[in-house]
Amino acid sequence: MGEKQYNKDGFIPQHGGYQKLLSYKKAEIIYDGTVYFCKRFFEKRDRTIGQMVQAARSGKQNIAEASMGSGTSKEAEIKLTNVARASLEELLIDYRDFLRTRGLKEWEKAHPYVARLRELNKDPNGNYETFRKGIENKDPEICANVIMGLIKVASFLLARQIKHLEEEFLKEGDLRERMTRARLKEIKKGQK
Repeated sequence: MGEKQYNKDGFIPQHGGYQKLLSYKKAEIIYDGTVYFCKRFFEKRDRTIGQMVQAARSGKQNIAEASMGSGTSKEAEIKLTNVARASLEELLIDYRDFLRTRGLKEWEKAHPYVARLRELNKDPNGNYETFRKGIENKDPEICANVIMGLIKVASFLLARQIKHLEEEFLKEGDLRERMTRARLKEIKKGQK
């Protein structure tokens, strides 16, 4: 699953392949890290756990759903990609709340660990292992900030993805337009 789907002779364009998207890879690390974080720093009955895990899951799952549905609906792809971004923004706010209510700091751009986090985020093959030391650090401030850094990168990537999808839609249209073009092409073939 997650492989590219393609019908070279049809009007449904290549779609899927979300597992290769950098935004999906980051969202998967964010989800796994959030599950770990919540188990470690919240009481079992704290409702925040479910909300944070669900926001992280929504970010990841909506990227996959957008990618798989893109063949038949650019509109749905754009909407779901934006839902993924919105879910991650909600999660970012939860992490900020966690830090603020415990008197911990969100790292500023000049913080020495931010430069290291930027370096790790440049690795297109980065996975949970790449960030494990930060995510599973004994200091909750470090854990939260590492995941927040990942969320910021994923959000940036999703914003770029949405911009690209808008441009693609303007250039190629949606399914109905492709269907019409394909039908007109078939009619012209029949008239020759």
